[in-house]
Amino acid sequence: MSSSRSRREFLGITAAGIASVAAADLVPDAFAAPAGRKPSQAKVTITDPSRKFADLADVAWKPVAGAAREAIVVDPAKRFQEVLGFGAAFTDSSCYMFNTLAQDKREELLQRFFDPKEAGLSVCRTCIGSSDYATKVYSYADERDPEFKNFSIEHDKGYIIPSIKMARKYNPDLFLFASPWSPPGWLKPNGSMLGGCIRRGSLAPYAQYFLKFLQAYEAEGVLVNAVSTQNETDTEQDGRMPACAWPQEYEIEFVGQHLGPLLEKNGLKTKIWVLDHNYNLWGRAICTLDNPAVKKYSNAVAWHGYVGTPEMMQKVHDVHPDAQMFWTEGGPDYTDPKYLSDWTKWSETFTGILRNWCQAVIGWNLALDEQGRPNIGPFPCGGLVTIHSQTKQITESGQYWAMSHWSRKVKRGARRIESQSALKNVHHAAFENASGERVLMITNPGAARSVDVRLGRMQAKVDLPADSIVSISW
Repeated sequence: MSSSRSRREFLGITAAGIASVAAADLVPDAFAAPAGRKPSQAKVTITDPSRKFADLADVAWKPVAGAAREAIVVDPAKRFQEVLGFGAAFTDSSCYMFNTLAQDKREELLQRFFDPKEAGLSVCRTCIGSSDYATKVYSYADERDPEFKNFSIEHDKGYIIPSIKMARKYNPDLFLFASPWSPPGWLKPNGSMLGGCIRRGSLAPYAQYFLKFLQAYEAEGVLVNAVSTQNETDTEQDGRMPACAWPQEYEIEFVGQHLGPLLEKNGLKTKIWVLDHNYNLWGRAICTLDNPAVKKYSNAVAWHGYVGTPEMMQKVHDVHPDAQMFWTEGGPDYTDPKYLSDWTKWSETFTGILRNWCQAVIGWNLALDEQGRPNIGPFPCGGLVTIHSQTKQITESGQYWAMSHWSRKVKRGARRIESQSALKNVHHAAFENASGERVLMITNPGAARSVDVRLGRMQAKVDLPADSIVSISW
């Protein structure tokens, strides 16, 4: 029986189920705290309009007395996926913006992003060649070169690789994932990196291109831990930016017959993630993982959140419960009036992602300027932070504050544990860190309210200010 089915069976995930427990003043034995662990205090940390990752007074665990008014019930005995971490993307544009800062300011910003004592970002993405967030369209083999004799990552040596190295100086355990937006144009029927589709006859040489990239980065001292076959496999973006459509059968052939065997032959342990596109393509993900040749080399799906809902990832888990899942792109628009203050929107998004089996949350650009630049594509994305093109002032987005709060509290190796509630418009997810510390993340996008958190036969009253992210840990 899958974990998801067990979870549904527990009180049926219905308001009536939770209410019946509270009304009867009974807590099932399944909620009993582990032997020898009876916490008396829980630490409370808040992000809201007036405070960012600020500690509040501890709350006390007390024996359950009377019917709970509004409860979030935590059950550490029910455990789900392990967490890899949180982060965003080292796009060409982001690294270019880092490079516009004076050396001391650049180091200060990257330390703030990656130092485990600061935001502690631990999973990031980079691009194999140009994405839409780049200073120009480029690949590592722009001219026809079937044997890749002139393959070069010289462009990346300017400021992309130095930025990644500096980040790893502050967090040596940074996990790095890489995606291509397009093969070199000469590997495609349209002869361009803008739009178009992959050519089947290009699959074997394109695998060599991946190998060259991984080996060249490793030679520069940058280990790439995972790759996807293509950013957003199911669109070519109307030719407006570096992009490439992949028929599903081509992705299956590429992983199972070309890239997987080639990496294995050369002793590379780089993981391969498939799809790298939206929730609504869950059926494609299932069918790709159904293929035995693919499954030999890949058992992971990368997801974007632009179309569909997080619950669609559950469908993949139901069929392939051993598959790993990672959320690999999503960010704010600098044109959004709430760009600076939408931390609860993003915290709610992270909650849905992690409650549906993802092990990592990776945002989009780490940094852009005040007009979402450099940008060679059609979209008005904003960075996790803004670096003003003239003043160099750094401004944090709402997504930054949400990402920072989650990353500081939910560490690599944490295991998601059960949390259930009949509360409306309050979003929650619970975790147990490898240290044994337990964390409940609560997002309240509405008016101020308070809730009871139940753990076994103990409960704690937690105040939730308006528009807040509140974490309690014990």
